[in-house]
Amino acid sequence: MRKFYGGFCCMPAISMDLSLNDAVQKIVSESHDLKKADANLKKAQASLDAVNANRWFNIEGTATYMNLVDVARPLDSYNVKLPPEIGGIIPQLAGIGNIEVPDNIFMAGVTITQPIYTFGKIGNAVDSVRSAIKMSEYSKEMVSREVKYAAADMYWTAKMTDEIVKIAQKDLDNAISAKKKLSGAGRANRGNLVKIESDIATKQINLSDAEFNRDTSHRMLKILAGIDVDEPLNLTDEFPQDFPEMESKKLSNTPEWQILNQQVEMYESRASSQRANGYPTLAAVGAYDYVSMDKDFNNMFNKNATQAAYWGLALKVPIFSGGVNRANATVDVMNAEAARQDLDKSKKVTSEKYTNAIKQYNHLRENLKGLENARNLAAKAYGFSRDRFAAGQTSAVELADVSSGLYQLDMALLNAKYKILMSAESIKKLGE
Repeated sequence: MRKFYGGFCCMPAISMDLSLNDAVQKIVSESHDLKKADANLKKAQASLDAVNANRWFNIEGTATYMNLVDVARPLDSYNVKLPPEIGGIIPQLAGIGNIEVPDNIFMAGVTITQPIYTFGKIGNAVDSVRSAIKMSEYSKEMVSREVKYAAADMYWTAKMTDEIVKIAQKDLDNAISAKKKLSGAGRANRGNLVKIESDIATKQINLSDAEFNRDTSHRMLKILAGIDVDEPLNLTDEFPQDFPEMESKKLSNTPEWQILNQQVEMYESRASSQRANGYPTLAAVGAYDYVSMDKDFNNMFNKNATQAAYWGLALKVPIFSGGVNRANATVDVMNAEAARQDLDKSKKVTSEKYTNAIKQYNHLRENLKGLENARNLAAKAYGFSRDRFAAGQTSAVELADVSSGLYQLDMALLNAKYKILMSAESIKKLGE
């Protein structure tokens, strides 16, 4: 349809074609929940790097400068007065009353520590974080399934509102056509005209409501898919005419089960790591130290400098910690047991949901055949009633009743197809 404004011919806006797959992909890419799940996964991966860092050597460097001050005489050099006893014990120091200590001292050193064996403290901590990463991966998969289900629901809901508008428009057109036939026959009575006018007014309201619901549904779909809200949409996927039968089968695995299973393993690894905190830690150590001192700061690095280095093994043995390691391990063991119980419950509940979803799908599928048959019979009944009304053999009340029955069955048939499609999506979400 073309509209003319000020002498110019304006073509109607071109609608954007949108299939179900395209809508799902767009909504998935725009999903804030999936972006949060991805951020949680990256955070878990970063935690693994942090825990793995404990496996490698640690290097620490220190540098210190000190200026010694004689508190009694701050402006004098720092002197240490020898007691007579020391002069008597050490003949070389006899007769020396004071020893002058360099005022400026500089010390620098590097220490290297490499863990060798920690009795599972680090290894179990790494395993627990790896389980946490897998939990984040399965959580992301579960969120992805939820988002895809919601996207399909939004698409078919919008498509259903399109079909409802068509049904409401057809119902209104039928009422207007009946009025024209009644008026054109020259035999209209007041009762029939009033009834038809009332039906037309009611069906205009139904159409207005259907259009409002369609616009609202399309707008929400566009918002979730990241499409401009002013962009007209043409939903290209149609409601299927046939639905294949689904066979009931045993549910093998779900992301929820994987999450709970990894949660059990995570807590068990953390418990082992907590116990290992009470065991010794064997590490290789090495150090290098440089010390320089002099009375004059400018000459401090020219003389009186010493260097030292060492390497060896160090065994760190915890002796008493107040039972904190055992308590923390017990907490994690109990958390693992709780997660194990949740996993057992989830297997029972989710398996039943999956079985019921398949049963519901097949049940709705069988009912659809009877509903289609009822709708076709109602359409024939309306055709007969319409012909009789045109011949003056029935009243507007009967025609309105038959028309209302056809409208309701059209709506019921559309709603049944929507429920079958969403039942199939539920099966996919649970057991994909």
